[in-house]
Amino acid sequence: MPGAGLFIFVAAALCEIGGCFAFWAWLRLGKSPLWAVGGVGLLILFAWLLTRVDSAAAGRAFAAYGGIYICASLGWMWAVEGGRPDRWDLIGVLLCAVGSAVILLGPRTA
Repeated sequence: MPGAGLFIFVAAALCEIGGCFAFWAWLRLGKSPLWAVGGVGLLILFAWLLTRVDSAAAGRAFAAYGGIYICASLGWMWAVEGGRPDRWDLIGVLLCAVGSAVILLGPRTA
């Protein structure tokens, strides 16, 4: 589960960030409104992907995803927007990644 779950979380994060960025590009960067159409499609795919995670509780899946989302957001900022994360970004993302790992990999009782 951890490998497949991590892949799904990363794919979901890229869809969510891409979908939100499409609206950002339309409303803040003056791109065509057609960007929003693609954004809606990515956001639908994001929501569907999160339902594919093997978790008995949606809240736990969403909580674990939150840390992955933060990591992916900083990666997006660096790769797509050209903004390099600073040390505080990196410290924060490390804390979030550890938190997600605890939620994802912690032992569960039945």
